[in-house]
Amino acid sequence: MAEVTIKVAGMSCGGCVRNVTGVLKALPGVTDADVSLDDGTARVVFDPALVTQEQLRHAVTDAGFDAPE
Repeated sequence: MAEVTIKVAGMSCGGCVRNVTGVLKALPGVTDADVSLDDGTARVVFDPALVTQEQLRHAVTDAGFDAPE
């Protein structure tokens, strides 16, 4: 397993946090996602054999948020 912290911009409420958490946890290989509204980050534990960091960022942007590098 690997862990990465992704910056997430554009979140403004608890609903945003739930949305980002949901799209990340839905990806194959993601075992945990802890999204912080205050920090504007998502800490993700994942299996790099099943999902890449780029795919994690893409899921966040597909949900309508920014995931700058």
